[in-house]
Amino acid sequence: MQKLLALIAATFYLACALTQAQAADQTNAAKTSHINKSTKTFRDCASCPKMRVIASGSFEMGSPDSETGRSEDEGPPQKVTVSAFALSKTEITRGQFATFAKSAKYKSGDTCWTLEDGNFEERPGNWSSPGFSQDDHHPVTCISWNDAKAYAKWLSRKTGKKYRLPSEAEWEYAAHGNTNTVRYWGDNPDEACKYANVADQTALAQIRGAPAWSIHKCTDGFSYTAPVGHFKANAFGLDDMLGNVLEWTEDSYHDNYKDAPTDGSAWQGDGKKRVLRGGSWNSAPEIARSAMRDSKEPALRFSLFGFRVARVP
Repeated sequence: MQKLLALIAATFYLACALTQAQAADQTNAAKTSHINKSTKTFRDCASCPKMRVIASGSFEMGSPDSETGRSEDEGPPQKVTVSAFALSKTEITRGQFATFAKSAKYKSGDTCWTLEDGNFEERPGNWSSPGFSQDDHHPVTCISWNDAKAYAKWLSRKTGKKYRLPSEAEWEYAAHGNTNTVRYWGDNPDEACKYANVADQTALAQIRGAPAWSIHKCTDGFSYTAPVGHFKANAFGLDDMLGNVLEWTEDSYHDNYKDAPTDGSAWQGDGKKRVLRGGSWNSAPEIARSAMRDSKEPALRFSLFGFRVARVP
C-alpha cells in the first residue's frame, strides 16, 4: 500500500513539474516573440532607450481653423486609427547616441546650425558640440534625419528587434496623450513650464537675441536643452513630447493632409523634406503645440533637432 501511495505521489509530482516547465517555455517564447501588452514599460538592453507601449486608438489628426498658431499644413483634420506600438519614453540622449557612435564607428557631419551671438548660422560642430553645454542626460541634438535613421538601424541590429522612427501620425497620437486640447496639459501656453522646456523667461534672461522671441510667460529654468524626463509626463507616460528638441519622424513632408493615410502609417513621398514635430527649447507658444508641423531636408543638422524611436510590439 505504501509503495502504491509513493508511486501515485511521484506520478503527481512529475505531472506538476512537466506542467510548470511547459508554462515556463510558453512564457519565455512569448517574451522573445513580442512585447507583453500588459507591460507598459520595457528596455531591450541596458544601454537601450526605455520604451512605453502605446495602446491602439483613434484621434483627430491636425488642428481646427480656430487654433492659435495654426498653419494650413495642419489640415484638413481627419480621423486616424493607430495600431499599438512602442515609443521611447524620452528623446534619445546624448549618452545613448555616443554609445552608438562609438560602437558603430559612426561619423556624423562636421557642421551644424547653432545659435551664437543671437544668430543661427551653420558653423563647425555636431552632436558633441552643439554650441551650448550638455551632459549625457540631455537630448542629443544637431542630429539629421539620416543620423536618426542610422541609430535606429544600429539599435535593430543590436537587439534583433525592429526599431524605426515613428510615423507622423503615431507621433501626434502619442503627443496628445489621449487629450483633445492644443497641448497635452491643456490650452494655456503659459502653463508650459511644468511640462516642457520652451522659450520662456529663463531664455529671455540668458540668451542673447531672445528678447526678439515670442516667449511663454513662465519660467522653466533652462535656457537651452534640459535633461530628459525633468518635466511632468503626459497621460501616456511620455516625457518632453513638446519642447526640448524637435523630433524627426519617418514621413516625407506634404503640405496638407489631403489623401494622407488614416491607419497611422508613415506617408512617403519624394523625400526631399522630412517632418519634425514637437517644438524645442526656443519654441514660441504658437509652435509648442501637439499639431504643429515642421519640415527640413534630411541631411540638415540644427541645434534644435533630435529624435526618439519607435518599435512594433
